[in-house]
Amino acid sequence: MELTSGYKRTEAGVIPDDWDVTHLAKVAEVRGGIAKNSNVTILDPISVHYLRVANVQDGFLDLSDLSKIEISQQDLKRYSVLPGDVLMNEGGDLDKLGRGAIWQGGFSPCVHQNHVFVVRCKSQLLPEYLDVWTGTQPARKFFLLAGKQTTNLASISKSSLGELPVGLPSLSEQRVIATALSDVDALLSGLERLIAKKRDLKQAAMQQLLTGQSRLPGFSGKWEVKRLGELTEMGSGGTPLSSVSAYYDGDIPWVSISDMTKGGKVIESTERTLTSLGLANSPAQLFPAGTVLYAMYASLGECSIAGMPLCTSQAILGIRTDSNLNAEFLFYFLTSLKTAVKSLGQQGTQSNLNKGMVQDFRLALPSLSEQVAIATALSDMDAELAALEARRDKTRALKRAMMQELLTGKTRLV
Repeated sequence: MELTSGYKRTEAGVIPDDWDVTHLAKVAEVRGGIAKNSNVTILDPISVHYLRVANVQDGFLDLSDLSKIEISQQDLKRYSVLPGDVLMNEGGDLDKLGRGAIWQGGFSPCVHQNHVFVVRCKSQLLPEYLDVWTGTQPARKFFLLAGKQTTNLASISKSSLGELPVGLPSLSEQRVIATALSDVDALLSGLERLIAKKRDLKQAAMQQLLTGQSRLPGFSGKWEVKRLGELTEMGSGGTPLSSVSAYYDGDIPWVSISDMTKGGKVIESTERTLTSLGLANSPAQLFPAGTVLYAMYASLGECSIAGMPLCTSQAILGIRTDSNLNAEFLFYFLTSLKTAVKSLGQQGTQSNLNKGMVQDFRLALPSLSEQVAIATALSDMDAELAALEARRDKTRALKRAMMQELLTGKTRLV
């Protein structure tokens, strides 16, 4: 592909002619961390905060579970993390290798584990710019190639990390690029906090409304406690032999646990489908639209509603409600039990429920009109959450597009 005038192709990707290309070790000091060793006697010990791989996420630090370590006064300076240091993980999943964040000095003193590198930038490189550069395509490609892959994890050495190619504009351009992307990060952080708050509010509303502790305006009267088996018909699913191709790729949607975890509240599409022959040659049965689907093992307690006629795997129970129970109200009731049912599950190769256990669930039942009103109120909260999550996802896509433009010099801010 022919290059646009004013640009050059480098190991850091296509960048403007006036940008430099260098390796990380030339513009920053890569420092290894301290290895925890309970067999070593520590002279003149001091207890300090200790950053581990679990604390260093992609673009942010999770300090909710920060450990402490005893270290000698002599080693404190050598392993201390200073404000402005860029933290990068030495190991982990291959696609997350080299992920990092900037240490702002939340605790002092603080040291870092040997599986977390400290990258201390020199005068030619701003930490904020390096932090966003590690998310570029050339940087991610470098980590994928330089990482040493084991069965489940990957790692990168200190010397290999020093070979990371960096496209280097002037300090002033580094600053404006980092600032522009930081503004988007701030917007994303605000959306994440708002989403978390709305989720907490919804959880509280479910607890209050589904137990009658709070009543919606216009409703009164006592609720009646019922056994779920009195109000429903339940049926298990099944799986045709996977070796018989004639059983699959038909026009009958077949729901697996992964469809439920990905599909959300209402299942309107499935990864796999059955033929009529496949349905006839398996224990699966066809459930009508509106059937509540309930995971009996694997993702125990996961719940969805059939948005169309469908059948399911044997891991999923189909629950059809009678005229006294609103299906959406039942969906929210079962969803509210998700944490509790994990302790109820029978233990085997994996925790599981059975049909009799679900039939024996007790629920407090208001009038049908109040059930509908409660389900509508909670559904409205779901819709608000979905809108916020869609806005967050669009903002993430915007950031990726901005990174592609700014960190390749296609768009110049100075």
